[in-house]
Amino acid sequence: MDNSIVLAKFWGWYLIIFFFILSLNPKRIKQIFNDLKDEKFLIIFAFLAIIVGLLNSIFHNIWELNYKLIITLIGWSSLCIGLALFVLPKQTVSWLEFLNIKLVQVLYMLLFFVGIYLLNTVYGIVLV
Repeated sequence: MDNSIVLAKFWGWYLIIFFFILSLNPKRIKQIFNDLKDEKFLIIFAFLAIIVGLLNSIFHNIWELNYKLIITLIGWSSLCIGLALFVLPKQTVSWLEFLNIKLVQVLYMLLFFVGIYLLNTVYGIVLV
């Protein structure tokens, strides 16, 4: 199976599940940001983001103007956020808190629609 298809399924399902978890339990967001103030959690989170982003970028670095670009951007975003959390933890956490407070509903909907788009691309649920 093509890497793009596998990653589209993975990220599509992940984004939709993440959307529903945060929508049904908004206290999780505050818990995550409180946990990011703990250095041990922050280092583990940064390492995981770096690993996921690096693997995604190595196996899928396709810059075509279609769903493959979204997968590539997710990987590079994960890698950059992980590196930023590891190198500049306090500044990155404050930046993420600012983004979350200002754009939380927009980000939720964006995650949901990107997930739907990726799953639709793979499974062809909705014909456009």
